[in-house]
Amino acid sequence: MSKKKILIFDDDTTLLELISIIFEDGGYEVDISQTSHNILEKVSEFHPDIILMDNWIPNIGGIEATKLLKSQEEFKNIPVIYVTANNDIEALAASAQADDFVAKPFDLDDLEQKVAKYLA
Repeated sequence: MSKKKILIFDDDTTLLELISIIFEDGGYEVDISQTSHNILEKVSEFHPDIILMDNWIPNIGGIEATKLLKSQEEFKNIPVIYVTANNDIEALAASAQADDFVAKPFDLDDLEQKVAKYLA
């Protein structure tokens, strides 16, 4: 069986490394990006099963990047989990058309459970 693929957009390199190791140890294939300006290209190349999106990401930002993705017929069904440190994360995730959200700092078990829920 092929591995499920997770694409993570975040500008925090420490966090990217940590999440990558955890999900790779969990049997996932992980790709990362520190900017969101080339989101459509990244998604076309990697074909992720799920995307983790930070709000505060260089270039176009998480909301615009997620909206752009969701506006594309071929990508709109890829679940996007918004992962960000913001008091208003629920509203941000909704305006971005994200499928779900996890607030930073997050519990790794929570994040893994959310990802598993969408990939079941």
